[in-house]
Amino acid sequence: MARTRVPHTRIASLVALSAALPLLTGCGGEDAASSTSNGSTSGKPVVVVTTTWEGALAKAAGAEDITVIVPQSVHHAPDYDPKPSDLAAVAKADFVLYAPFEPYAAKIKEAAGSKAKLVEVNLDNDPAKAGAEVVRLGGLFGTEAAATQWKTRLDGEVTKLNGELRAAWPGGKSPAVVTQVFTAWAAGLAGATTVGTYGPEPVTPAQLASLSAKKPAFVLDNAHMSTGTVLPDAGAEQVAIVNYPGEDLDLLAVYRDAAAEWKKAMG
Repeated sequence: MARTRVPHTRIASLVALSAALPLLTGCGGEDAASSTSNGSTSGKPVVVVTTTWEGALAKAAGAEDITVIVPQSVHHAPDYDPKPSDLAAVAKADFVLYAPFEPYAAKIKEAAGSKAKLVEVNLDNDPAKAGAEVVRLGGLFGTEAAATQWKTRLDGEVTKLNGELRAAWPGGKSPAVVTQVFTAWAAGLAGATTVGTYGPEPVTPAQLASLSAKKPAFVLDNAHMSTGTVLPDAGAEQVAIVNYPGEDLDLLAVYRDAAAEWKKAMG
């Protein structure tokens, strides 16, 4: 994902929100924050995450008590204005997971006075990288067995989907694709041949000419950062790829959904 500068006013608002924390904790908090507590009876860690993407990685790693701060409807996490209930959730956490392009995460922890461990997460749906991140988190959480089991499921799912997509190749040949830099993993899922990449900035006229000249059959578009039709005159089929999991925090569903979009496009 791209780094995004967060306005100082948002960071300042977090510090201001910290003043409301004693009131929240004194009356039990509000929203999802009220359901979290240190020392989970299951023995599993209490985890607060900025988005469903980090949440899905935490769930895959074996965490069970997970609070997501940024609503799924917010595509760009740095655009979100945290609420007092978010600070209350952070104050009760054992771990706070965030991505480097979400610079306010450290301020959330600071404003809430939390002693939670702040963990920077690599958000990349490349199966090898996602699997490695889940195993790493499992080591931090003390849930190594669950993380290893999930990685085995991921490997099996990706192998299955890759086989199905290769069988759907038009003309039996690996399709040529141009992909947004953060959806390259979906090209690999299909076994497609990447002939060019673009983004995260909008395509320039020079890039438009260069990428169109490569005559891709498909263009992979990042649904969270879409700028419309990427190569309007190239005759390529544009495929929208979603990176963020849903509220169920099922990361495997992201791969299944991407495969479904590929099958529709190639069909």
